[in-house]
Amino acid sequence: MFERRSDRDLKERIQRQLKWDSRISWAGINVEVNNAVATLTGSVSNYGQKVAAQEAAHRVTGVLDVANDIHVKPVDGYIRSDSEIARAVRSALEWDALVPDQRIQSTVSDGWVTLDGEVDYWRERTDAERAIRRLTGVVGVINKIAIRKQAVNKEQLREEIEDALETRADRAAERLRIEVTDGAVDLWGRVHSWQERRAVLGSISHAPGVTQVRDHLRIDPYF
Repeated sequence: MFERRSDRDLKERIQRQLKWDSRISWAGINVEVNNAVATLTGSVSNYGQKVAAQEAAHRVTGVLDVANDIHVKPVDGYIRSDSEIARAVRSALEWDALVPDQRIQSTVSDGWVTLDGEVDYWRERTDAERAIRRLTGVVGVINKIAIRKQAVNKEQLREEIEDALETRADRAAERLRIEVTDGAVDLWGRVHSWQERRAVLGSISHAPGVTQVRDHLRIDPYF
């Protein structure tokens, strides 16, 4: 059981996390917290920093949600054309051994990268996005990659997901409700932290036949 923290305390802890994380130019980021929901505003020079700032805020125990309204504004000397970014995206996808690059297409417009295509696993969808979000010049990623539909026994898939979750030390499966409909997985329940939430979703992403994950999980560090 954690002691409930005030919004002011959470704000100060988030600011310390931003300053501690060497990936982030924290001086351009503003933090506000209301009822344990953190809002990040300001600007950074690349999309990787925007994601890193969001992750830093989620690391603070007691933060329930994060609204990431940070703008990406590439600084002079780091601006890349859409053609340069497109070539870098293709190279990043090709060099990542866990990404089926030939099945993924990208479109770049004003620094925004849209990913399309079809892969076999939800994990491959997230791995593709992760591979490109730190590239210089990228200001945002829109992930439209679909998951190839497979014949799935929904009860078997649900059991496989529960087995994967039960290998976790905190036995998350005992606190979650899982429903599977035509490959789409709905999750309800409470988790203690954002890290636990990510771990749960990560476990599901490896299951064959999962075409969509609808996350209804609630972060509650005090239960």
